[in-house]
Amino acid sequence: MKAYLDIETCASGQVTVVGIYREDRGFRQLIGGEITDVSVWEALDGVDTLCTFNGDRFDLPILERQTRLGLRGSFRSLDLLRECRRAGVKGGLKRVEEHFGIARVTRGMDGRDALRLWARYENAGEREALDLLLAYNREDVMNLVQLERIVVGVGLEVESREPGAESGEPRDESRETRAESHEPRATG
Repeated sequence: MKAYLDIETCASGQVTVVGIYREDRGFRQLIGGEITDVSVWEALDGVDTLCTFNGDRFDLPILERQTRLGLRGSFRSLDLLRECRRAGVKGGLKRVEEHFGIARVTRGMDGRDALRLWARYENAGEREALDLLLAYNREDVMNLVQLERIVVGVGLEVESREPGAESGEPRDESRETRAESHEPRATG
């Protein structure tokens, strides 16, 4: 089972939003204080592969640091940044999406905007800023599904990193809680 994952952070590097899509459970977002070792582990229960864009160098290490979960040691990684580079497509997620014609309602937004939106929500309580940030994160996650299909569809050999190896219309279940079936694994 695969999960598509993307995080947003604030200026201090703290994870503010974790977006996860799984075919069996749909789309889910953890926000602010909801991002704990238990909630992340529960959201990934039954998953064997994490699909990200630059997740090996950004999303997974940052999320591990905050939750103390050993994600890179527990799951295979399919980092689509690496797969796009193999295909000769360079750039960040938004540029790659544009290259492949993947639509985005939040077109023109980037990670700096995500930082500002979280700050507006946290400092001024602007719900509209949070809603836009969540829409941006949702597109980041859901566009990974399309990007993977395209990259695999052009005949690239997709190679996922094994756990512990070195390497650099969905349902919306946002903020729902499920019963735990695994204990979170803490890193050293």
